[in-house]
Parts: sequence; structure tokens; C-alpha cells
Amino acid sequence: MPEKRETQPANPALTVGVRVLVQRKAEEAAPGAIVEDYAHLTDTAERGHEWAPVHRWAVALDDGRLVFADTADLTIDPGTRESR
Repeated sequence: MPEKRETQPANPALTVGVRVLVQRKAEEAAPGAIVEDYAHLTDTAERGHEWAPVHRWAVALDDGRLVFADTADLTIDPGTRESR
């Protein structure tokens, strides 16, 4: 049986509107803002998406791209007021 994915953020400061840095393997950290939380879709047990899991967070990067990331890929942007 598939494991349930996280529904609560490991860092409670991660919410829609918060400025974050997205860091993925072999890429530089990219700054942006969380625009959507898809926690309700990350439980794939009843959706049949084990082969294409949903990433929890939608992040609008400052360079104009929209990316989807997991909580482990995000850190609060230290240059913003929300991180203080």
C-alpha cells in the first residue's frame, strides 16, 4: 500500500504568499513566492498517480517560471521579512 505523503508542512512558515528559495539537485537556488499548496492532492492512494506524484507547492519564480516542488526543495528566503 502506498505511503501517505505529507499534508502539513515540515516548516509551518511555508504558506501561500511566502518568499522561498527553490533548490533542486544540480541547480542553483531560485527565488520566488509560493502561489498554491496542493497538499490535498499529494495522497496518491486513491488517485492512481504513483507513477507521477503531485508536488505539494506551486512556486512562481522571479524569472517568470512556474515550478512545482516538494517541501524538501524549499527554504524560506532569508532576504524577506517573513523569515525574520
